[in-house]
Amino acid sequence: MRKHLLTILGVPLLAAQLTTWTSCGPSTSQSPAEPAPPAMPTTENEASDPKETNPLLEAWAGPLGGVPPFSRVQVEHFKPALEQAMTSALAEVNRIAAQPDPPSFDNTLAALERASHTLDRVRAVYNVWTSSLQTPEVQAVEREMGPKLAAFSDQITQNSALFARITAVYETRESAGLTPEQQRLAWVRYDHFVRTGAKLDAPSKTRLAEINQRLAALFTTFGQNVVADESNQFVLIEQQADLIGLPMSFQQSAAAEAVSRGHAGKWVISNTRSSVAPFLTYSDRRDLREKVWKMFVDRGDSPGATDNNPIITEILSLRAERAKLLGYPTHAHWRMANTMAKTPDQAIALLERVWKPAVSRVREEVRDMQAFANKELGQGKIRIEPWDYRYYGEKVRKQKYDLDGNQVKSYLQLDKLREAMFWVAGELHGLQFTRADNVKGFHPDVTAWKVSSTVSGSDVGMFFFDPWARQGKRSGAWASAYRLQQRFDGDVRPIVSNNSNFMKGAANEPTLVSWDDAETLFHEFGHALHGLLSNVQYPSLAGTQVFRDYVEFPSQINEHWLATPEVLQRFALHYQTGEPIPASLVQRIENASTFNQGFDTVEFLASAMFDMRVHLVGADSGVDKIDPRTFERETLAKLGMPKEIVMRHRSPHFQHIFGSDSYSAGYYSYLWADVLTADAFQAFVEAGGPYDRAVAARLRDNVLSQGNTVDPAEGYRRFRGRDAHVDALMKKRGFPTK
Repeated sequence: MRKHLLTILGVPLLAAQLTTWTSCGPSTSQSPAEPAPPAMPTTENEASDPKETNPLLEAWAGPLGGVPPFSRVQVEHFKPALEQAMTSALAEVNRIAAQPDPPSFDNTLAALERASHTLDRVRAVYNVWTSSLQTPEVQAVEREMGPKLAAFSDQITQNSALFARITAVYETRESAGLTPEQQRLAWVRYDHFVRTGAKLDAPSKTRLAEINQRLAALFTTFGQNVVADESNQFVLIEQQADLIGLPMSFQQSAAAEAVSRGHAGKWVISNTRSSVAPFLTYSDRRDLREKVWKMFVDRGDSPGATDNNPIITEILSLRAERAKLLGYPTHAHWRMANTMAKTPDQAIALLERVWKPAVSRVREEVRDMQAFANKELGQGKIRIEPWDYRYYGEKVRKQKYDLDGNQVKSYLQLDKLREAMFWVAGELHGLQFTRADNVKGFHPDVTAWKVSSTVSGSDVGMFFFDPWARQGKRSGAWASAYRLQQRFDGDVRPIVSNNSNFMKGAANEPTLVSWDDAETLFHEFGHALHGLLSNVQYPSLAGTQVFRDYVEFPSQINEHWLATPEVLQRFALHYQTGEPIPASLVQRIENASTFNQGFDTVEFLASAMFDMRVHLVGADSGVDKIDPRTFERETLAKLGMPKEIVMRHRSPHFQHIFGSDSYSAGYYSYLWADVLTADAFQAFVEAGGPYDRAVAARLRDNVLSQGNTVDPAEGYRRFRGRDAHVDALMKKRGFPTK
């Protein structure tokens, strides 16, 4: 997730949010004290006066049908561009709705596909700034434009004349000679309009619009609060002795971060997972581990301007009221009506099936860690706490499997891993990535890559890579699309990006990443491949525009190729000697593949269970009085949450579900998709192995290229020959299948 969907003209448009573990989050009325880096520098020819011209409103120029004009954009361009593009799009929608010709696919649905081209371009760039270049000025625009964009969407879905035309096309879709893809688009449009209130009476539509605008403002504030805490809070280490246990590469990154914050000669632990996780894993200073852990888990939960708890209460109340208006018992029922799971009960059943074996595994993990601590420190000296889990887990892993995470990390260079992703895409899907130095990103750290087919030689699309953490950038990792693939109005090639938050090391030194971070890289690249390999007619159905609990399937299955011998022998090279990772070390990695699965699974499941249960409270059940801290505490107690673990995303910084509607009542999707992932990879295992071309072609033809042109359950059956079996997931995580 590592990503976030917005809706324009009833069409899900991939934006530059979320993500990820999720990464994502933006938001408070408070601005980060540390300024974000300036936008890309401009040359004299590129510079533009916002009063005279607005590059956001121009057609994109450059290779592959044009690329975003990042280097020419100024913050002042966003508001007028958004307002003008919304006005133009709304005028076109009204023209479509009012035309005298009888409704047809071409004059209604196809016309709607064209209606928002300019706005789509503007929002693609706008979303980059709000996710990756958040200055106080950008945040001010976001706070103002959020409600306006929500109102714009409601003006379209509440247009009765337009809905009547869409309904007419939908009801005659099977008799009008439409292609299967056109019939699917008719259903997608109609379903979206119905689910967003097109059938409501006038007073209900008015109230619905008010709710949506207020929610948009709350989402923005929630996200900006999280970014403020992530940007402003850090732990400053002043003595070299306090770094005991930390690898030198991490110390160098912490020193570089200190320099960037004006603390040269010291070390800074940033409030971002890529900094916090390794600190909690390797620091021998238990008091500092506790301090860093509390900083991280309390994002958005401190009294004062960035406290997100009152915002959550209001969001939940408004969501429950909206669901009732739309005819659903709860927000969860509304959100899940067009998913693979269909109902909250189905999703909860899967979560509960995995919960008990995962908790049992946690008990085993804690016993092992406690025994190690007792032996090391003496019986009863400490009791394992959440800030100890990663630290003692690493020690137990080394003891049980002779596997040292730092040793593994020395073979995982970020640049080499990027090359590995590209190589796998070439082996499986015939893609070639060529550095496009003539294409500028939105920041000097961003690189652009032209993607082509090694089979036909034709252009496939463009890929942007943004790996580094910076002030004003949401934490985590996510994928986004700047342009969706389509073929109905010319052959339009997709433009996608991957965004991460790695800490830069010392100058001229390679950036080393953990095994988990390497998996995340491959995960996000799976989303990118889903967008690049899309092969559909209509952009509304392209790439990742699929059900929420299906979109993580292509990304999660891509993680499997990291551990293949072909990748490790070519690209897992020691950063000092250049020697490939030893086969004995690879075997130890494989032996330990299910180690700590209790921790990983329980922290995820706790977040997913909280998400589902808090959104199953109806409008008549006191939802307006929910205190997030109390609800979170009581929910975890009822689950029997091990005290040594907290939710992966505690409610005050749970961007997936409170930074937008995107993953709300949908965080379970990662587990649902992993059922498909585990089962699907077995198709490769059962055939010729991970690089079997025939199986890869089936995956590409039935999943990656199809977008939302077919029902995902049917697409999966075409690939696999049957429905997915949950046993493969349990085996993958090392849990009993019965």
